[in-house]
Amino acid sequence: MTRGNTRQRIQDVALELFAARGYEKTSLREIAEHLGVTKAALYYHFKTKEDIVISLFEDLARPCDELIAWAGEQPPVLETKLEVLRRYSEVLHQAAPLFRFMHENQATMRELSIGESFKDRLLKLIAIIQLPDAGLSDQVRCSAALFTVHAGMFTLQDIESDPEDKRQAVLEVAQELLTTAHGGRD
Repeated sequence: MTRGNTRQRIQDVALELFAARGYEKTSLREIAEHLGVTKAALYYHFKTKEDIVISLFEDLARPCDELIAWAGEQPPVLETKLEVLRRYSEVLHQAAPLFRFMHENQATMRELSIGESFKDRLLKLIAIIQLPDAGLSDQVRCSAALFTVHAGMFTLQDIESDPEDKRQAVLEVAQELLTTAHGGRD
């Protein structure tokens, strides 16, 4: 293992083991064994399992924060909002293993309190795509557009299809919701 990718390999193996066995049932020793390294080598990068999970969420937070910053510099028009959904869909697609972990380890997620910072980012993204002066139904459509991207990660995981085709189908529905909410206005 080269030094540059050790952190990433630890995250990948840990996430795989957490998803397969559960967070609580996976030890740092098992992660080290799967990597073929000593616990000391693992400790150099991460002292605890919690540190690994936090690092995974920090890695997910970075592109979300970049997207929020980018959107804040754009005009609040439909095209920008559709692009926000498209980019967010890509971010979630890249983080699919992390979302499987979250789904399989909900009790751990509550204990680690990582969800609050993730929730704050979601609320910022909703505010970006929201139409504050729209009627209640259109405000619901805007929020539902963002959550459609999330729901698709879970609701389609057991459907036999190309992952990119599934992502595109979910994105299409989310963008339709947002376009309908906009009703042709910018």
